[in-house]
Amino acid sequence: MSELAKYDKKSEHVKSLPLLKRCLGYFKPYSRRITIAIIAMLMVSAAEGGTAYIVKPAFDDGLNGKDMSSLMFVAFAAVGIFSVKAAGRYVQNYLMRYSALKVLEQLRNELYDRMIFLPMKFFEREQVGNLMSRIIQDVILIRSSLPSVVMMARELITMVALIGVVFYQDWYLAIWAVLVLPVAILPIAFFGRKLRKLGRKNQVKLADISVFLQEVFSGIRVVKAFHTERKEGENFRKENGRLVKIAVKEVVYSELSSPVMDVVGAIGAGAVLVAGGMRVIEGHMTVGGLMSFLAALGLLYAPVKKFSSANLDVQRALAGAERVFEILDSTEIVEEKDGTVPFEPPLKEVEFRNVSFAYDGCEAPALDNVSFTVRAGERVAIVGPSGAGKTTFVNLIPRFYEQQQGQILINGLDVRDYTLATLRRNIAMVSQDAFLFNISVRENIAYGQASISEDDVRAAARAAYANDFIEALPDGYDSVVGERGTKLSGGQKQRLTIARAILKNAPLLILDEATSALDSESERIVQKALENLMAERTSIVIAHRLSTVLSADRILVMDHGRIISQGRHEELLGTCQLYTKLYAMQFNTPESVEPASCPMVEELA
Repeated sequence: MSELAKYDKKSEHVKSLPLLKRCLGYFKPYSRRITIAIIAMLMVSAAEGGTAYIVKPAFDDGLNGKDMSSLMFVAFAAVGIFSVKAAGRYVQNYLMRYSALKVLEQLRNELYDRMIFLPMKFFEREQVGNLMSRIIQDVILIRSSLPSVVMMARELITMVALIGVVFYQDWYLAIWAVLVLPVAILPIAFFGRKLRKLGRKNQVKLADISVFLQEVFSGIRVVKAFHTERKEGENFRKENGRLVKIAVKEVVYSELSSPVMDVVGAIGAGAVLVAGGMRVIEGHMTVGGLMSFLAALGLLYAPVKKFSSANLDVQRALAGAERVFEILDSTEIVEEKDGTVPFEPPLKEVEFRNVSFAYDGCEAPALDNVSFTVRAGERVAIVGPSGAGKTTFVNLIPRFYEQQQGQILINGLDVRDYTLATLRRNIAMVSQDAFLFNISVRENIAYGQASISEDDVRAAARAAYANDFIEALPDGYDSVVGERGTKLSGGQKQRLTIARAILKNAPLLILDEATSALDSESERIVQKALENLMAERTSIVIAHRLSTVLSADRILVMDHGRIISQGRHEELLGTCQLYTKLYAMQFNTPESVEPASCPMVEELA
């Protein structure tokens, strides 16, 4: 189970008030705008009370008293009240939404910054779609927290204002009117709890669908190659159906809240109508007074319903907040530890000293007590069967992973002491997976480099044998390569990554099976580019094809996480059984020399 899935379970019982206060804290930088919005909110609440109050003079003085001047006054007053109400609503809504969008921006930035600095093992455990859902979907819910809280406050103030009006008009009827209000609190609390729980489930399921879509669309070639479009369609319908079931439950509880509040309001209005009608019949109250009272009562139950609706939005916001803050606050999801010493060339040596490493959940170590030294200017190749630990070996140098035992030293200092920025800036890597961003060719070559001139980019492209095909593209160096470089061939993509490494000009070069996915013609061109890249650099080369490493200064033979032999090609052929076997398989030659067992590195030293 991934770390985020564990936290989804843990955060189901997070208390609402501290979580809400945490959400509201993000709105603090916009307190001036929010203050103006609250003033506008008070204007709206006061206007609601004024709307109910002017009904009485409209009926009693204007219509029943047949006083045209009173009627005109009420009409102008109504226009003024509704104008104030409209202006207040606009100012309030604009300022609150502006503040909410800025909070949304800040939260997304914080989440992205938190995730991007997490170690590689985190991204191996988590699914990309799930991480995308946290940044995009969950954060959207939080932006409604303060506007909904302010709306709840506005409706509460409006309720107080209208209750004041009804008590001012007739305290006896007011008691009947507000008698049922406490009953309204029960459905508000009940529906809020239900929607909070369903909101979390809904966000989890949205993340699952994001994961599903990301995997299917990224692997669309495999889907089409195996003609599984319909099968994947059925899988999507199942996932989508589960999401809809949760959404339907949300609709049930969300829509039930309004009818329940209507029933509560109807009970109060019915009681007032009976009691007020009797007072009108008995002459203790005018028809205009009763109409004004009923108008105030009608306006009173509207904010109660809106209060309930705003509470549902707050609960949804809290459901999203739980999933966002569990990443921001987690003590178990730890960022990469940075060193304090800047790495400064020249590179003198890279030393592995009794290094052991095992992946999480794996009993067998990927590297088992490895010791080895690469000297400056040396070209060292690493060969061995799949799973021997070759890629793990090189991934520990730039600290993509941290070894459990031993030390890796560069120029005599542990790599963990160097700052990550300077360490990685001085290591260039070209891997089998030639990853390109969906930006222009120029930007891909110059990726991560500041103040790079056009001449530098073109010089790197020429050294990588890429300039000719780049200039043949529709927009040359400005051509956008597509997602993961889909508009280019495998060889072209690889040459661009080599040009990127040439431009980086790092003293240590790591090649991780850089030609294994290429055809013979592309491999020849790329190999020429690699020779230019490796010139005058310390190089560590992982190779599946032995033809690419025959001229290496030293070849390490790895098996089951250990270096079982080392030497030049001529020394290993016939003396190391595994190397001889690999050579015979690739070059279709008989193992004419009876191979001896591979001597251990310690014996060769």
